[in-house]
Amino acid sequence: MPSTKEYLNFILEQLSDLNEITYKPMMGEFLIYYRGRLVGGIYDDRLLVKPVKSAIAYMPQAAYSLPYEGAKEMLLVDNVDDKKYLAELVEVMYDDLPAPKIRKR
Repeated sequence: MPSTKEYLNFILEQLSDLNEITYKPMMGEFLIYYRGRLVGGIYDDRLLVKPVKSAIAYMPQAAYSLPYEGAKEMLLVDNVDDKKYLAELVEVMYDDLPAPKIRKR
């Protein structure tokens, strides 16, 4: 089941205190970026983030979930109603996220 634009807009509103939050649609789902780095995505109207050390430490009780069949497990963010919590999670993760790869043309 693809994610809804309404859920995407809700998550973007929850992250609106952060500058440079962007998204890309991808096969019915949405990838979420912070300052150019991939944080995670919205899959089946669920916010999943990369399981980097800082995210695991910030959400020690978080469940692992598959975004789609054949993918690597990610952390399910179940506290999406708390705007401050979400912003802090994304900020804490930033240094552990890999920099985007430079494409050669």
